[in-house]
Amino acid sequence: MKKTLIAIVSLTTLFISCKKEQSPFEVSKQHVGLLTDSTLVKDLKAIFINDSIAEKINNSGFSNINKTIEVFDKSGNKLLILTPEYKSDTTAVVKSVQIIDARYKTDKNISVSSTFADINDNYTISRIDNLINSVVLSVNEINASFTIDKNELPANLRFDMNTNIETTNIPDNAKIKYFFINWY
Repeated sequence: MKKTLIAIVSLTTLFISCKKEQSPFEVSKQHVGLLTDSTLVKDLKAIFINDSIAEKINNSGFSNINKTIEVFDKSGNKLLILTPEYKSDTTAVVKSVQIIDARYKTDKNISVSSTFADINDNYTISRIDNLINSVVLSVNEINASFTIDKNELPANLRFDMNTNIETTNIPDNAKIKYFFINWY
């Protein structure tokens, strides 16, 4: 009986000590730092206890339309912009996270400081959307969208939204303008 008890305590201690602690800057398909795909707006203050949270209301002055939540570190540097599912509901789930700070990285070291080549070398690009001023690269593997300004593209691709842009059309050194994780 005593040996069994010692074995159980030893195994429990081993499992607890081997548990990987969540990095506050790791980005994956289900989480961005300590945020998850099921994080509620009302829980944000507890998650970002050492940071500052600010709600941003659109220019029209209506508080329930296009409300986003900005997260700043203690030094006042913007970290993230969060978009909840329902703008005026504290029990709403965070559905989109725009990553601003370069410390947030995927397991393949992709951040807002990465280039097109970094993304293309590490992930399969699921779709490329040609917008007015940018192209959006979708990576389903991590629920991510990467926006690249059209000024990073060759001149012949910048002005025609009907052009089908392929990965071979985007220069390797094209910089990421925006990096989003989407949970909808």
